[in-house]
Amino acid sequence: MLIASVINQTRNTVIADSCRLALSLTARLRGLLGTKALSSTEGLLIIPCRSIHTWFMRYPIDVAFLDEQLSVIAIAEALPPFRTFAPRHRIAMMALELPAGRLRETGTKIGDALAVTLHTCHFKIGLFERLLLRS
Repeated sequence: MLIASVINQTRNTVIADSCRLALSLTARLRGLLGTKALSSTEGLLIIPCRSIHTWFMRYPIDVAFLDEQLSVIAIAEALPPFRTFAPRHRIAMMALELPAGRLRETGTKIGDALAVTLHTCHFKIGLFERLLLRS
């Protein structure tokens, strides 16, 4: 499992200190299901991801969709359980799921540039991991 920090380079803020990366099909399908809550410094970065759902979730989440340059292209704040969300006009490459209110706390907006810094890596680097590491 990969754990990373997600930084908003545009606003010089830390969005998540402990962000899990969901890269496998199983991890992407499971997402945050079964979790009771996220702390203010936790998150989940789903790669690849063009839409998300909060079916069977227990709490609302903030979601930022990112393009291949890690720029924010769409935001959903405090998305309640049993909803779906997908950006309308642009193709998303990944989704960053956060505790409700975190995007507002960090001032994150559409157009902001993010950076991902890996903390741990326990498997062979593949295509989507290289995408994250190329900045």
